[in-house]
Order: sequence, then structure tokens, then C-alpha cells
Amino acid sequence: MSINASLIVQMIVFAILVWFTMRFVWPPITAALDERAKKIAEGLSAADKAKADLAAANKRVEVELSKAREDATKRIADAERTAQQMVEEAKGRAVEEANKIIAAARAEAEQASVKAREVLREQVAGLAVKGAEAILRREVDAGVHAELLGRLKAEL
Repeated sequence: MSINASLIVQMIVFAILVWFTMRFVWPPITAALDERAKKIAEGLSAADKAKADLAAANKRVEVELSKAREDATKRIADAERTAQQMVEEAKGRAVEEANKIIAAARAEAEQASVKAREVLREQVAGLAVKGAEAILRREVDAGVHAELLGRLKAEL
């Protein structure tokens, strides 16, 4: 065979190989590449969508957190006001109770004072009667009377 015939046969074989490759090998490869490119594009769009969803979710979380903080602040303020009101009410009740106790103690002290005065009056009356008896038993003498009155003063 000559170089020309060999070259023509190689060209024919090469043409058959190119035709076979273009007909049977190349379409599945291009289909696979197209499919992979499509999947990559879908993945990128899904990632972009996920980023957008994440940003929206972060905004919603921030809004909810701010609402929760505001709500917590309001509840704390309400609780503090309620606690202050309860303390004030308790102070008022304590003052009223203290005033009642003081009034009762004053009344009891007044009663004790009145009772002590009555006892003292009874004792003074008894002593006066004893002094009068002693004066009447002795004869009337200014010196003796002064002495008896002095002892009476000492007993009081």
C-alpha cells in the first residue's frame, strides 16, 4: 500500500470515528454536561433563594425579639408598679395597725393611770382617816399635829 491509499483509509476510518463519536458518544456527554449545568444553576438559584429566605427570617427574628423585649420591659414595669403599690398598701395597713396598737396602748395606759389614781385616792383617804384618828386620839397640840402631818407627808 502506498502512503496515499493508507492516508485515504486512515481518513475514512477517522471520518467513521468522528461520525460514530458525534452520533453515539457526543450526545450523552453534552446531555450530561447540560444536565449538570442545569443542576448547578438550580443549586445557585436555590442558594440565592435560601440567602433571601435567611435574610427575611433574620428580619422577622429581629422584629420578634424587639417585640419580646418591649413586652418584657412592659411586664417588668407593670410588675414593679404592682409591687410598689403592694408595698404602699402594706405600709398603709402597717401604719393603721400601728395607730390602732398605739391607741390601744394609750387607752390601756390611761385606764392604768385612772386605776392607779383611784388606788392612790383610796390610800390617801385611808391615810387621812388614820391621821385624823391619830389626831383625835391625842389631845389637841400644835406640835403633835405638825409631827403627825410630817409623817403623813412622808407616807404619801
